Amino acid sequence: MIGAEGAGNGSRAAARRAEGAAEAFGQVGEYSSGRQWIMPEQHCLTCIARQTDGDNSHVEMKLSADDEEGVDIERPEHMHDSMAQPQRNGKKLCFLVIAAVLLLLIGFLIGYLSYRGRMQLAATCQDGSGRCEMTPTASYLVDGDETVEEEIQGPPVIYWPQLKAMLSDKLSAKNLGDRLRQRAGLDSFEAGEAEDSNMATYIHDQFNSFFLDKVWNDEHYIKLQVRGSTKNKVSMLISDDEEILEIPDAYVAYSESGSFSGKPVYVNYGLKRDIETIQKSVTTLNGTIVIVRAGKITLAEKVANAKEAGAVGVLMYMDSLKYGVGGTLIPFGHAHLGTGDPYTPGFPSFNHTQFPPVESSGLPHIAVQTISSSAATRLFSKMDGDSCSEDWKGGIYSCKVTTKQDSKIMVKMDVNNSMKDRKILNIFGAIQGSEEPDRYVVIGAQRDSWGPGVAKAGTGTAILLELARVISDIVKNEGYKPRRSIIFASWSAGDYGAVGATEWLEGYSAMLHAKAFTYINLDAAVLGASHVKISASPLLYMLLERIMKGVKDPAQGSRSLLDRVGSDWVKAVVPLGLDNAAFPFLAYSGIPVVSFGFYNKDEEYHFLNTEGDTLENLRKIDNLDALLRAAAEVAGQVALRLTHDHELFLDFGRYGEELLAYQEKFLPYVKDVQELGLTLDWLFFARGDFQRAADALRRDIANSDRENKVIRRALNDRIMKVEYDFLSPYLSPKDVPFRHVFFGRGTHTLQSLVEHLQLLKTGKSDVDVNLLKEQLALATWTIKGAANALGGDIWDTDNEF
Repeated sequence: MIGAEGAGNGSRAAARRAEGAAEAFGQVGEYSSGRQWIMPEQHCLTCIARQTDGDNSHVEMKLSADDEEGVDIERPEHMHDSMAQPQRNGKKLCFLVIAAVLLLLIGFLIGYLSYRGRMQLAATCQDGSGRCEMTPTASYLVDGDETVEEEIQGPPVIYWPQLKAMLSDKLSAKNLGDRLRQRAGLDSFEAGEAEDSNMATYIHDQFNSFFLDKVWNDEHYIKLQVRGSTKNKVSMLISDDEEILEIPDAYVAYSESGSFSGKPVYVNYGLKRDIETIQKSVTTLNGTIVIVRAGKITLAEKVANAKEAGAVGVLMYMDSLKYGVGGTLIPFGHAHLGTGDPYTPGFPSFNHTQFPPVESSGLPHIAVQTISSSAATRLFSKMDGDSCSEDWKGGIYSCKVTTKQDSKIMVKMDVNNSMKDRKILNIFGAIQGSEEPDRYVVIGAQRDSWGPGVAKAGTGTAILLELARVISDIVKNEGYKPRRSIIFASWSAGDYGAVGATEWLEGYSAMLHAKAFTYINLDAAVLGASHVKISASPLLYMLLERIMKGVKDPAQGSRSLLDRVGSDWVKAVVPLGLDNAAFPFLAYSGIPVVSFGFYNKDEEYHFLNTEGDTLENLRKIDNLDALLRAAAEVAGQVALRLTHDHELFLDFGRYGEELLAYQEKFLPYVKDVQELGLTLDWLFFARGDFQRAADALRRDIANSDRENKVIRRALNDRIMKVEYDFLSPYLSPKDVPFRHVFFGRGTHTLQSLVEHLQLLKTGKSDVDVNLLKEQLALATWTIKGAANALGGDIWDTDNEF
């Protein structure tokens, strides 16, 4: 098909020249029967108005008789005059036919030679061996790294294989390792404190030294809960005698302060099913202090589950079997079930903002404290109830579920945390795009940490600075002109729940959802060496796969990262959680995200969020610098590819597959729903509408003129809004901040709908019909709205399914 098209280009050009000789293109001309024909000029801009059906094939032709147009026809006075005219016309016609045939042959030869030359050039472009002085007009619909090439006048533009080779050549593993050493010997980078501010100044200066186009900072004034003047304390009360278990250095931000006591109950990881197991078989949790081990879900989620069950306090420890640590390490954490400043929910924490007297619904209002595994072992040894099941014991074999019913053993928690108003700084640098500077990809990393934070914040900050240096070098010294802008961001107060990043999103939400089209998260990029850890929006799956195919595995240079993760790597994608700074970008702002790194799947990094998160401990990971470089190369390629191609490399059709997967989960409950007088049909129809809208957009892209900037921008705008359109518009962002129907939190999500439908099989009496109606309506119309937005203009849509 490519060969036919290439040769056909020349023949079509020749045909147009022949028609031009006959004055027949875009004008009124003579037709052999004395009729007129009209071919109106076709403009490519019309495809913007026809964005949903993708039909670009209509060219209207009008054949009208002269007498129908009311034109008087002069008749010859003499018959021989009228007889001689056809002979002259016949000679002219023969001449035109011969000329047209010659021009067609010449055009065919030109087209063939041009096509052959382009194919030879494309072969050298695709393997990166040749210089490609053409403008790439890439489409992710084309397999591999191929691009459609159109020759233009002007200076050469760097082709993608050359660009990624430049990135790979300039990235330095040594530089990454050197940047980690800047955190060596420092005990803390707590948000808003001196070390955090000093690091912010250093990053600001580094951005300036890289000659970024713009460098600026963003101030926020937030409320943080910090360690009080008196340390917190955990004690055992046995027959009114108090025995101190531990006075930890660590604390949990946003815990309720005060003195609390209750019966100790162990609930494993604190998952909902763990708590339900205890409630059904052992005891109620009202008024108790629950003990949980770290892992599976965030501390904030454990606390929320415990609070819902009626507990007054939570103690968490790190299980030595899972974390492989000694008994003295105590993790830091926060208990806010959300992100951002919990005392300005939905509002940016700028100094001039008049804050309403509200707080986040995610604040727990129960006591929370972390303890060492040694303290947890002593606590279990004092409990006199039944032993834990084998799968709950972990590394503490003396584990007990609770105390005896008549036991007088209690746990007491004294929490002395205090609230502080602090100023934090987010630092930004930008490389402005040459074609669409108001469209940008954001690369970000957390800067602060409660302890040394070398793995938690140091790795991401090192990669951020190295990418800023390298990409700026490519732009300033190699002549690369990104079409769209790249923003580098250093966040503060990440340890308190992505506060800096969330406040930025809240402060500029009106513009960011329309301008930022991808966020690349660099936090905790290397926590191990055994496995690749990927969290991402489905829009970026295809791009990630192609990039991993071209990045070498640091553990075995003869294979790629894609060889390492396997062809079905999508099944191993880790869902984004509240502890990932990318989460608010996706679930709150509707911006596609990716978080890529290395870890040990079956063993947590021993020292994360503890005082042991030092460079010395991180260096225990084999091949650390090479792992950092590989993570940087993946992140850099994502940013460059998204700002390089004409068409945004976002696979908008992937959500059609995700919706189909959910439809398969809904199908077993069709009859059960019908028995309630409801139907799932409308939800299924909405999914079909989205699929058809995606197909129509593909046709519009295929039929469009990729060199037309107006059309290209209109098509890219439709692509980049797909993620945002899955934020349910029927919910208040103040009351339900994470409105994404796939990745948000709340009853509006598709996963929540699945769980509610499951009750129709397991506990029909627990089904809330009114809630089910609301869930179906929210899901249906959010998906339908996303389909309408993807389809295009309002005149191309309606409310029929």
